[in-house]
Amino acid sequence: MKDLVHFARDLWALTKPYWFSEDRWAARGLLAVIVALNLGIVYLNVLFNEWYNVFYNALQDKDWDIFVAQILRFSWLAALFIIVAVYRLYLNQMLQIRWRRWLTDRYLTDWLAHRVYYRMQLTDSGTDNPDQRISEDLRLFTTRTLQLSLGLMSAVVTLFSFLAILWTLSGDLVVPLGGGMSVTVPGYMVWVAFVYAMIGTWLAHKIGQPLIALNFNQQRVEADFRFGLVRFRENAEGIALYRGEADEHRSFRQRFAAVYANWYNLMRMQKRLTWLTAGYSQVAVIFPFVVAAPRYFSGAIQLGGLMQISSTFGQVQESLSFIVTTYSEIADWKAVVDRLLGFEQAIIRARTQAMDSPGIRVEAQDGSGIAVSDLALELPNATPLLNRASLAVEPGAHVLLTGPSGSGKSTLFRALAGIWPFGRGQVAIPRGARTLFLPQKPYLPIGTLRDVLCYPDAGGTHDDATLREALAAVRLPLLIERLDEAGHWANRLSPGEQQRIAVARALLLKPDWLFLDEATSAVDEEIEHALYALLRQRLPRTTIVSIGHRPTLAAFHERRITIARDGDGRGSLVEALPAAAS
Repeated sequence: MKDLVHFARDLWALTKPYWFSEDRWAARGLLAVIVALNLGIVYLNVLFNEWYNVFYNALQDKDWDIFVAQILRFSWLAALFIIVAVYRLYLNQMLQIRWRRWLTDRYLTDWLAHRVYYRMQLTDSGTDNPDQRISEDLRLFTTRTLQLSLGLMSAVVTLFSFLAILWTLSGDLVVPLGGGMSVTVPGYMVWVAFVYAMIGTWLAHKIGQPLIALNFNQQRVEADFRFGLVRFRENAEGIALYRGEADEHRSFRQRFAAVYANWYNLMRMQKRLTWLTAGYSQVAVIFPFVVAAPRYFSGAIQLGGLMQISSTFGQVQESLSFIVTTYSEIADWKAVVDRLLGFEQAIIRARTQAMDSPGIRVEAQDGSGIAVSDLALELPNATPLLNRASLAVEPGAHVLLTGPSGSGKSTLFRALAGIWPFGRGQVAIPRGARTLFLPQKPYLPIGTLRDVLCYPDAGGTHDDATLREALAAVRLPLLIERLDEAGHWANRLSPGEQQRIAVARALLLKPDWLFLDEATSAVDEEIEHALYALLRQRLPRTTIVSIGHRPTLAAFHERRITIARDGDGRGSLVEALPAAAS
């Protein structure tokens, strides 16, 4: 019971925000109309139930006039039922997509704010496949929540609507006790329906409870398999060059083996549950006839009364058996809710850590340069990289950062960008300064070449002439006439071409501070020389800080700083001899 209360509280916290959001009036209005349509369906079922009695009595009495009248009555009842059913589904789907749109925007906002997505990727390995939770789990949550909650409401209303009818139709059951004594049970079929539903619900819960964990795990393994396929597509060229198809095939088989194994367990559990639900439903069809047959054959009720009893018992039994008939959907819904709750808690945890324990403080201050004070960098497992480092870079300087692979050069850049959470110290950057970081592997969004060039700004930020000139400047003349061509440019362009696209972005954005993390490592030395000469020519006031290993880079930087390690493996920043300026 305690777990149920805790789950209900968490579910309300997950559900409540939308119904009190800026979209609340439209949502509440749609819900009110849907509820009214559901109640209309229940009322129409009551009218159909009454129709059974009159229609079948007319058949038994061979009364043609009443027969024709009831056919006409059924026609307009059926037409009205169809209209209500169509709009109930249509408005339900409209509410689903509005709710999903709002939830998707909210989760995306929370996931992207404070770079929570990056921190979760580094530290929260327990929250698998955030993309799947935002896309698939939110869809299932809105669909299942409305489906089950409205279904439960309809079941309750139907139950109370038909209970009185069934009580009246049941009559009294006289149970002889012997010795001339007997017990009269009024409305006995109501009690039979209650007992029947309680037994079915208890059995459904005992048999179907493992489905919750299995559905939770199925979502995870399906997402893992899909992610592997997407990752294969993103790295198709590298796999082809390595001839790694056999290894990838083995990996796909292993991932799908998890899908297969969990699905097989789901099949077994759902088979057991279906034995119960199918048998339960079939027995419920014949059961009211068996119980009411003595009264019919004794002449106490007519054929219409027998059919009405069957229909009424079916409505009451179906309402009482809501959990039995929907247990599989409930288990699936519970798994989705658990995944979303876990994802939301992970977001809150990451955001709280980012706000309460920033570790490395990156602050905008009055001043002209960047100042690093007492900076200590660590890996997520607390392995030290850099110990109490200090650094000052003046505006307009050109600084080259070198050091062995794995010494922490890229991590230092991440700290300067304010995205690395592991460590201590302070980074002061000039207030209002525009910074741009170019990693070794640039990010190229899917879209038109214009969008790719202008990223992270919108595609219409720069005119076509400016974009063409930038492409020509970085020696990509073949792309000049392809600005409106859309595609997956990370797969179309070579690594060197992608790096030149990143340099073109720098020319367009004109940052005050430009950080290049081996941003020209994929081009030859001639083009690298041309790109650095271009940056110094086009961005004369921009401070450039580079990470690189090629000795030719020294010609473009007045300062050289090396990360050196001591005997304990801790790194420190060492100022090298000045390099000759180009």
